Amino acid sequence: MNVDLYDFELPEELIAQTPLLERTSSRLLTLNKKDGSTEDHIFSDIVDYLNPGDTLVLNDTRVIPARLFGVKEDTGAKAEVLLLKSLGEDQWEVLVKPGKRLKKGSVIVFGDELKATIIEEGELGGRVMKFSYEGIFNEILDRLGQMPLPPYIKEKLEDKERYQTVYARHEGSAAAPTAGLHFTEELLDQIRAKGVSIAFVTLHVGLGTFRPMSVDRVEDHVMHEEYYILPQETADILNETRAHGGRVIAVGTTSARTLETVGQICGDGPIVKSSGWTQIFIYPGYKYGLVDALITNFHLPKSTLVMLVSALAGRDNILNAYREAVEKKYRFFSFGDAMFIY
Repeated sequence: MNVDLYDFELPEELIAQTPLLERTSSRLLTLNKKDGSTEDHIFSDIVDYLNPGDTLVLNDTRVIPARLFGVKEDTGAKAEVLLLKSLGEDQWEVLVKPGKRLKKGSVIVFGDELKATIIEEGELGGRVMKFSYEGIFNEILDRLGQMPLPPYIKEKLEDKERYQTVYARHEGSAAAPTAGLHFTEELLDQIRAKGVSIAFVTLHVGLGTFRPMSVDRVEDHVMHEEYYILPQETADILNETRAHGGRVIAVGTTSARTLETVGQICGDGPIVKSSGWTQIFIYPGYKYGLVDALITNFHLPKSTLVMLVSALAGRDNILNAYREAVEKKYRFFSFGDAMFIY
């Protein structure tokens, strides 16, 4: 399957560079996956599309201030490091800039508190670094690190929490699960009051978020692995939802990937708690096992995320809806507007 089948025109001005002041004031395009019909709403209208007995599954990962700015110890040249995944024993998988100058053995200094040595080189700026410091790493990171905003967001966020979901709990992500940024505690209370269950999974967003498709055939793309947790409490809620005919509604592609990973493990049996690493790549031809509906943002052309939503709603339905979104000037990507596929 050719990657170009998922290309479409996206004016640069529609890539949202700043968040809306009110989380629930984003626009919402609903897409009926059976007949392809769409409707325009504001995000708070999502309550009207949820039914008693449904379960909303949220990714409660928390973004760490993973972007560090330092200098090479020997030359004083500037260096930028983006933490992606902890490998244990103070080793991290990272992205570095400038990649050509930061080779194995290079030492980068971040102020007086933190130092790191490159111990392995990978592709496209990928490295493994070992950090040395005195004290508690997360506290040092809070002082020195910056939020790892996507490169198209030029404005520095005054409020770091604006790039966190209101239910973020478990630190470990290099990027926010951005479909969840539309929710407030008040909206979640309205959803609960309607008889909809709220359940949580954790998927720490890593390198796959930053890597574009670099192959011509969809089948040749390899997803980077990310760590996930589906706790027993969530498994129990999902089993009850399915037993009573309710829908499992994933909030964001990260929740969807977690659910489908666990669904593949459990097969036709009951859902059980699970944790580990997933490389699941969902594209048309894939048959969803757990996810019935999806709340998601609008994604970039030829991205793995456009393919994931196309597997749920059909390529033609998605591309037609995206063309409509472009015509109506919906905002795309991390701080953009939302879509409900049901």
